[in-house]
Amino acid sequence: MGSRTFYDMAAYWPASSEPFAAPMNKIPKVVFSRTGVETGGRKRDLTTRALTDAIRFRSAAEAQPTSATAPKGAAWSESRIANGDLGEEIARLKKESGKDILAHGGARFAQSLVALGLIDEYRLLVHPVALGKGLPLFAGLLKPIDLKLVRTTAFGARTVAHIYQPL
Repeated sequence: MGSRTFYDMAAYWPASSEPFAAPMNKIPKVVFSRTGVETGGRKRDLTTRALTDAIRFRSAAEAQPTSATAPKGAAWSESRIANGDLGEEIARLKKESGKDILAHGGARFAQSLVALGLIDEYRLLVHPVALGKGLPLFAGLLKPIDLKLVRTTAFGARTVAHIYQPL
């Protein structure tokens, strides 16, 4: 994941009782950052508006999130830092044994992965909210990417997951 996403998730998931909290807290993490990751004592706020929005929608019965600058739990505090060339770092990860690699991150991180052709499968979740601004995922492509729809999954009456693979 990108470093901004790391700070948001490290502040949110350890205190969450949502169904995805346990797996999010357990899975090994690699943080892509050119400058490293701050894990304690830093005064400036390293989280984004996404965390604020997530907390706002969280049930009032849940505990408040932990500090974004001091991730809790082994999977957060022992996250690996990747600060080399993105393509080379991903190639190293793909050579390791284990399960699939799932990339979490903001639009800039995703744009970098797309531009380098590092994505084997796109799992795009559509949340029907008109923001009126933001960074498009596929901005700056040098050529079109042909995608094949593999499947869709509806979650309730609002959110839909679209799974695509490059042709």
